[in-house]
This record gives sequence, structure tokens and C-alpha cells, in this order.
Amino acid sequence: MANRTDPAAKSIHGTNPQNLVEKILRSKIYQHTYWKEQCFGLTAETLVDKAMELDHLGGTFGGSRKPTPFMCLILKMLQIQPDKEIVVEFIKNDEYKYVRILGAFYMRLTGTVTDVYRYLEPLYNDYRKLRMKSPDGKFSLTHVDEVIDELLTKDYSCDVALPRVQKRWTLEACGLLEPRRSALEDDFEEEEEKEEEDQAMEPVENGVHEKSYYRGRSPTRERDRDRKRDRQHRDRDYDRDYGRGRERDRDRERDRDRDRDRDRERDRDRHRARDDKDYGRDRDREREREGRDRERRDRDRGRRRSRSRSRSRDRRDRDLEEGDYRKRRARGSVSPRRRQVDDDNPREEPKKKKEKKEKKSDGTDHPDPEIAEANRLRASLGLKPLK
Repeated sequence: MANRTDPAAKSIHGTNPQNLVEKILRSKIYQHTYWKEQCFGLTAETLVDKAMELDHLGGTFGGSRKPTPFMCLILKMLQIQPDKEIVVEFIKNDEYKYVRILGAFYMRLTGTVTDVYRYLEPLYNDYRKLRMKSPDGKFSLTHVDEVIDELLTKDYSCDVALPRVQKRWTLEACGLLEPRRSALEDDFEEEEEKEEEDQAMEPVENGVHEKSYYRGRSPTRERDRDRKRDRQHRDRDYDRDYGRGRERDRDRERDRDRDRDRDRERDRDRHRARDDKDYGRDRDREREREGRDRERRDRDRGRRRSRSRSRSRDRRDRDLEEGDYRKRRARGSVSPRRRQVDDDNPREEPKKKKEKKEKKSDGTDHPDPEIAEANRLRASLGLKPLK
């Protein structure tokens, strides 16, 4: 019975007013000792005394997420649903700031869109400090205007989902709200009025000063002086502009010369790179040609050597064949008488051997065919043979 909504209460946003607080938070509030002891049997008149005792605001805190007395009183206001005049008096209360925040929070939950902007926006000018209990159980410092801005711009505040409100400019376009007027506009208007009065007084003072300044002077001289001064200013401006123009032209010429030098350097680098590439290609071609020529020379040299070796072999074979043939012929042609004579004169044999040795001492019978060929040439020229 103590947790039921007042039977005379009206539904807000199409539902029971207590349903504006989530069920989990609502059940925790119902189980809290502050709700059972301090909020039991409260009415709209006695609620003010409990609101004046508040010293901080917040949603839930601690590991078990206990509700704060501020949330307990918000739920009690949703349960008993006080009149709109009482809520407005809460908001307009200047002495107790927590009572003002309690009324503003309740108005944000239950009021219409126009009432929310009409009653909460003036609280932007309240800069008093407030104590807020964070979810970890520690206290932090905030201000009234910060809490009001959170109520008007955020979707959640003190662990409670706030009903959606339209943007102010849409309400102004529909004609439901007048353009917002800041409390500082009056001060600005007073400052503007003072500035206008000062500007209106300046010409009068300047006129008196000019009369006293130009008293006793001829207007023609003043006119000539003004003309001369204007001419000097024009000449000075012309010289300054002419000097600036010349400096700009010089800067442009320097930039052009710098760009030309850069282009030339790039072209030189490109030509150098091309020349280096061509030089490298020519060098590779020369190396390939030298390698081919070297291979040709080695091939020709090998062919010559094989030819000379084959020739020397043929000659050696020919000489051997001719020597054998001569020996056979000599043996076959010698008469028996000469054989007998030869047998009778054994001393002549060493002479023949010496002659043969002398004949072969020219080096033509060398085992190396190249050296034998060279010895033949040297023998024909009358030189000593190679050993």
C-alpha cells in the first residue's frame, strides 16, 4: 500500500508516473531504509521539509547500487504528484539550491516541452555549487547551470532515462516558444545606450574645440595646407606602391631565374644519366667483342697447334717409313762381297754411328713436334738448334 501511486494522480506520458523510473531502481528505492523511514506518509506540504534537508544529489552509488535520498524524494513526488504551482515554487526558490534542483528534475520528467524550456532555461543564470555523489561513492563538485544543461541536452541523468524533448529552434519555428532572451541582454542594452549618448556628445565637444582652434586663421591658407598635405600623401603612397611593384617584379624575376636554373640542372642530370647509360652499354659491347675475339684467337691457336701437330706426326711417320725403307733397301742391295768386307772391317761401324749422331745433332728429331719444326727452321738459317 505504501508504494502505490495516489489514486487521484494523472497518467504522465501515457503511463503511471512511477514508471518513469526504471523497475530495478524503483525496487531498490522501495527496499532502502530512507524510503521506509523518512518518506512514509509524506504529503506535498511535509515534502518541503525533507527537501530542505538535502545536502547532495545523485542517482545510485556503491557496489550494491544504493539510491540517494534525492532519488527517493523524486520517486515520492511521482507517487503523490504535487500540484504544478508547488513544483514552480520549488524551482523559483533562491535560498535552497537542492530544493530548486529537485523541482527542476521533477519538471523535466513530468512537464510538457514548453514548460520544460520556460521554467528550466532561466536557471542557466544560477552558478551556485552543488555536491554530487558519483557511482563509486565519492563526492564531486558541480554547479546548478551544469545540471540544468544536462537535463536539457542529455538522455540520462542520475541513472534515470529522461523523456525526449524537441529542439528549441523547432518549437520557435512552430510558434510555441518565443526566441530566447538572455538575462544579460538588459545590461548590453544599457551599455549600448551609454555608448550612443557618448557618441552624440562628441560632435558638440569637437565643434567647440574646432572653433577655438581655427579662430584667427584664414580659410584659404588652411585649404592650401590641406591640398599640399593630400598631395604629399598621394606622392608617398605612389612611391610606396611603385617600390612594392618593383620589389614584386624583382622577386618574380628571381623566381623565374631559379626555375630556369633548376630546369637546366634537371636537363643536365638527364643527359648525364643518358650518357652514363650509353657509356655503360658501349663498355659492355666492347667487353663482349673482346671476349669474342679472344675466343676466336684461342680457337685459331688451337687449330694451328692441332695442324702443326698433325703435320709433325705425318712428317715423322713419313721419315720413319722412309728410314725403314732405306734400311731395307740398303740391306737388300748390299752384295755378299761388301758384307764380307764390312764384316772384315768392324772399325768402320763406329764411324757410321758417329756420322748418324752428327746428322741427328741438329735437333730435328726432337720429340716435341713444335721444337723439331723450329729446329728445322733454325738449321736452314744456320742457327743452333733448340734443346
